[in-house]
Parts: sequence; C-alpha cells; structure tokens
Amino acid sequence: MEDDSPLVKSTMNSRLSDRIWASILSVLLWTVFSITANFTYTPTALALEYNKEILVDADFSGRDLTDSSFTKANLRQSNFSNSNLRGVSFFAANLESANLQGTDLSNATLDSARLIKADLTNAVLEGAFAANAKFDGAIIDGADFTDVLLRPDEQKKLCKVAKGTNPTTGRDTRDTLFCP
Repeated sequence: MEDDSPLVKSTMNSRLSDRIWASILSVLLWTVFSITANFTYTPTALALEYNKEILVDADFSGRDLTDSSFTKANLRQSNFSNSNLRGVSFFAANLESANLQGTDLSNATLDSARLIKADLTNAVLEGAFAANAKFDGAIIDGADFTDVLLRPDEQKKLCKVAKGTNPTTGRDTRDTLFCP
C-alpha cells in the first residue's frame, strides 16, 4: 500500500530536487574543469615545422623542440643554447655561426647541414646522423659525438680541434670521435 501523505511527497520532491541540483552542479564543475585544463595544459614537447623558413638570428634558447623539423631552414646566427633538440631534423639547414651550446642533439638529422663556425660546446650529439654535414671552424669543446655518422674527412677535421669532456655524459670529445 502506497503512502500518499504530504510528508512522503515532500520528502520525495526534496530528494528529486537534490539529485537534479547535484547533476547540474556536477556538469558545471566538469565543464569548468575541462575548459581550465585545455587552457592551462601545455605539452612538454610540441613538434613544430620550420621547413624552408628564414630564421636568421632567431632565439630558440632553452626550448623543448623534440622531433621538430628545420629542413632547409636558414638558421644563421640563431641561438639554440640549452635546448632539447632530440630527434630534430636539420637536414640541409644553414646553421652557420649558430649557438648550440649545451644542446641535446641526440638522434638528430644533421645530414647536409652547414655547421660552419657553429658553437657546439658541451652539446650531446649521440646517435645523430651527420653524413655530409660541414663543421668547418666549429667549436666542439666538450661535445659528445658517440655513434655519430660522419664523413672521414670531417671526422679528421674535428679531431684537430677536439678537446674537453662533456659535462652531461662524462665522455671525452676525442674518444667519442675515435681520434688517434
């Protein structure tokens, strides 16, 4: 037997009203959280494309540019110091007089890149592909060239100026280049 007393109806209406308000507040809270999360979240590494761009004197210092692409870009005198450049493509890029001090160029593509007079002090180039790259006049003090594919003539040029130990990996520059 159902009880249709005013007290029971009032209690049921109150519970129903509470549930509706709880649902509305829950949806509003979720909406606010989603909007806030979308505007405040920035990924640690966002691969960007700068292919064929003219970026002379550009400042990329201290940035995480993992897997970005600078294929055939003009980056003369640009600053990449202390940047994460893991897996970045600098294929045929002009990096003449670029500041690459303390960068992580692990597994980067430097094939056919111009690194003439570039400053690679304390850079880590482990596993980079640098066939046909030009390093004339580059500063490589403390750079780590472990497992870097280089042309023999470029390796010989680099061995003439190689010195120092990489502070990140602890490897001697001359050892990583297999200098005699």
